[in-house]
Amino acid sequence: MNPTRRIRVLISVCDRQILEDVIADKSILVTGGTGSIGRRIVSKLLQHAVRVVRVLSNDENSLFRMQMELNDDRLRYFLGDVRDERRMRLAAREADVILHAAALKHVPIGEYNPFEVVQTNVIGTQNMISAALEENVERFLLISSDKAVNPTSTMGASKLLCEKLVVDASAYAGGRKTRFACIRFGNVLDSRGNVAEIFESQIERGGPVTVTDPHMTRFAFLSADAVSSVMKALAGMMGGEIFVPEMQALNVSDLAEVMIEKFSLTHGLEPSKIAIQVTKSRPGEKIHEELMTTEEGERAVECDGMYVILPATRDVRGYESNPRPKTREYSSANQPPMTRQQIARLLGGLAAMHPSF
Repeated sequence: MNPTRRIRVLISVCDRQILEDVIADKSILVTGGTGSIGRRIVSKLLQHAVRVVRVLSNDENSLFRMQMELNDDRLRYFLGDVRDERRMRLAAREADVILHAAALKHVPIGEYNPFEVVQTNVIGTQNMISAALEENVERFLLISSDKAVNPTSTMGASKLLCEKLVVDASAYAGGRKTRFACIRFGNVLDSRGNVAEIFESQIERGGPVTVTDPHMTRFAFLSADAVSSVMKALAGMMGGEIFVPEMQALNVSDLAEVMIEKFSLTHGLEPSKIAIQVTKSRPGEKIHEELMTTEEGERAVECDGMYVILPATRDVRGYESNPRPKTREYSSANQPPMTRQQIARLLGGLAAMHPSF
């Protein structure tokens, strides 16, 4: 075995053991637990020896469907909204870990409903922080987005402020034991409403497949990788970090072309008959996404397939021996894009996990 590979395997085994120590026999609250990422986090947690997983959602029907589909007596279903501070304190009562995935995430909708985004993403996050401190929760991990980096949208700006609130929460935790951290990643191709789902729906209808800009690039991976990164960050967090998993970039036009080739025949259509239509960018949309700014890169380290951005306001011990990143700015514009063959393999993994694709 390659020595580097052997080290990575040993680290991964160590991470699993640390994760077991962190969540074994613990009560874990997952906000937004019926959403694309939240639901998969819940399923992953149930593979471990957790005591209770509390699934919080403001969507009654999604909670009901999850209750019907998942048969596990460790699950508890909480109907409520993160905007309701009192309800969040009740949901967090005697919880050991909070994974905060609840958010409004659709950029164009957020541009036309900005205060709704602020109420859910910003005020809702502060409500969860307050509940975590009040209940002396051990660990709090925010699920963030690449749109928080140099934001051009209300949604992105709200997620940036969420990150600031969480990272700085450790500074006023006082004598409480709660550790706060964030994990930030790009597009999860098998999440609801993502570009792959939109393209597949357009292909099924016979096209056209709409691309807002032929030069647009994005970071992308699958939910299995996203959840694995969340678990790794939860296991390793010291408090105050922003974890950024290494992700591959792709050209959205390449994704559209590969999906047409891959899925059109499935629907009895000729690939050559499905057109790609270039439209204008949507409100708040960026041509390229970033996962780490140059300034953040100056205080980041590498750690087993992730960058760890350390807080500017205080020292975090435990990363002194970690190497500095080779790149200081992590943007989809300066990363080599996936080839079409690599995109096809990625879509093959998506189809294997989700037969509808």
